[in-house]
Amino acid sequence: MKWFVIAYLIATPVSWFISHKWLGNFAYKTSLSWWIFALAGVIALFIILVTVSWQSWRAATRNPVEALRYE
Repeated sequence: MKWFVIAYLIATPVSWFISHKWLGNFAYKTSLSWWIFALAGVIALFIILVTVSWQSWRAATRNPVEALRYE
């Protein structure tokens, strides 16, 4: 979670600035709302939680003797 928060806090302003500059070059001006970046963060957080939970569950239910047998 710590790495996600650090990456999100760094990437959000950078991506907003780059997107704002890039979209400003078009003939039809459009803006990005804050909720787009928040939604991206929530989706990324959900994927992180599902992935970590799945790997933790697999590690907890696995028999350690099976892993050591092939070492």
